[in-house]
Amino acid sequence: MLDRIAEFFIFGLVPLVVGVLAVPELTSAAEKTLAGEVTYRERIALPPNAVLSVELTDVSLADAPSTIIGQRKIVPAGQVPIKFEIGFDPKVIKPGRTYALQARITVDDRLLFITDTRHQVDPLDGKPQTVVLKMATPAIEPDTTALYGQSWLIEYIDGIGPIREPQATFRVSEAGKAGGKGPCNSYFANAKVDGEKIAISNIGSTKMARAPDVMAQEKALFDALVKAASYHIDAGRLVIADKDDRVILRFNAAS
Repeated sequence: MLDRIAEFFIFGLVPLVVGVLAVPELTSAAEKTLAGEVTYRERIALPPNAVLSVELTDVSLADAPSTIIGQRKIVPAGQVPIKFEIGFDPKVIKPGRTYALQARITVDDRLLFITDTRHQVDPLDGKPQTVVLKMATPAIEPDTTALYGQSWLIEYIDGIGPIREPQATFRVSEAGKAGGKGPCNSYFANAKVDGEKIAISNIGSTKMARAPDVMAQEKALFDALVKAASYHIDAGRLVIADKDDRVILRFNAAS
């Protein structure tokens, strides 16, 4: 009788042990991978310390920055074409939403190449992707001097969302002047920069009129510039925040 009881407990434990060991395999299998390669058209070699960053993002919302679904950093990047794989949870991919790949190549935080158009993808279809980057010139230094004299292309405006067309620009000079081309009109202003603090005032512009949605973009740009309180530059992106440290403007360096 005791032998039968012992057999029952010994063999009864086996399924429980196997079940516990199988859990990590199920978790790993649940992750999907988006694979592809990054390249550019220029026939130049990358420095040995070049870094490739690739992001899979949800760009569906027009009134908020894109959401990162998965990302991969390759150090050192090597030479193009550079292959990449991004792991992500397929459960976060929702029908009807828009997803895109964004990539950049940097050297010591200086931007060399970047995606300048939306590379839209279906993360679940399994097709390999080829992302073509554009050279960013001049290279952007990650300090306060990089702000001056550089032309910045608007990417995001608070209250409007991501901006693609028409192109709008922003520029600051060491003489304390700012301005550029808005979605409709050329504009000018005074700029005061102190470390990472920035203040834009006395904005003026030409008086051309366009479609209501374009004029709304321009008004939102001017309103955001007046609220500017701080900025930082990260891998060729200029980000401006208000006094509450909320991002209100985002720009890419123009070539």
